Amino acid sequence: MEPSRAQLLEMYRKMLTIRLFEEKLAQMFAEGAMPGIAHLYIGEEAMAVGVCSALRPDDYIVSTHRGHGHLIAKGGRPERMMAELFGRVDGYCKGKGGSMHIADLEIGILGAMGIVGSGGPIATGAALSAKMRGTDQVSVSFFGDGASNQGAVHEAANLAGAWKLPLIFVCENNGYAMSTPQSKHQAIRNVADRAAAYGFPGVVVDGNDVLAVYEAAAAAVARARAGEGPSLIEGKTYRWRGHHEADVGQGIRYRSKEEIEEWVARCPIRRFQTLLLEKGIASEAEAEGIRDEVGATIERAVEYGRNSALPTAEDARVDVYSPAFAHLVR
Repeated sequence: MEPSRAQLLEMYRKMLTIRLFEEKLAQMFAEGAMPGIAHLYIGEEAMAVGVCSALRPDDYIVSTHRGHGHLIAKGGRPERMMAELFGRVDGYCKGKGGSMHIADLEIGILGAMGIVGSGGPIATGAALSAKMRGTDQVSVSFFGDGASNQGAVHEAANLAGAWKLPLIFVCENNGYAMSTPQSKHQAIRNVADRAAAYGFPGVVVDGNDVLAVYEAAAAAVARARAGEGPSLIEGKTYRWRGHHEADVGQGIRYRSKEEIEEWVARCPIRRFQTLLLEKGIASEAEAEGIRDEVGATIERAVEYGRNSALPTAEDARVDVYSPAFAHLVR
């Protein structure tokens, strides 16, 4: 089904929210204003928004160490995410999770996973749960080209295929496993080719085209809801920044300046905005208004995060153990 005008504008808004959120994090990290580390999603916004726009609020996603984009695309609140990144009590995990462990079960975000490839089995469990409960919920596992080599991903795919689980594997192929190019760690060109070994379809899409990603995701969701089993979507995309914000030279040691510039020229947001303008879906003034609104939202999120309280020493043991066993901890 073709997305409505309202849906298209919401896709644009979410892509901008991800971009401006991440740009703000890059700025604050450079200023030393934010603790910890951050793996930014700049350049890959079409993947998260394209997939999550095809989902319902009660569907599940399992994210990765580069997960801010997925969380925003699924409906995560920027102010609570920012508070979490500042290590504050109003964050999604009360300041204890940080960048790589944000979760919101109320909207189906089962968590960002810092261990590469570890989300596959979790997403498979969620899909099995949906099937056993007789719902038509769908589960999505995001991962990268490097993670596609992990045994846990293969085990999850094998089980999902054998049991026809309502699961979508989404490979965000940005060309690098940290600093290792795909050509150095895989003999295949397309990760999606591996889906055939597990008995379900795999497709390759332009990961910088949000509508191409959305179309593939909508087809995979329909297949999963109909009980036809899993699918694998591979999006060819690119991260503009380094592996993380402490990556010296933002990855220039293992990527050429020309390669980075070539991909920046393919900006998924600029591309989508051009389409919206050319088709008369939005005017220049509307597009600029959305950008201004999103910018204000991000600034408010930063203030919310900064003004939230830090956890106390007594908070250290809270939420660590199940309430059923908390009395056993001394």
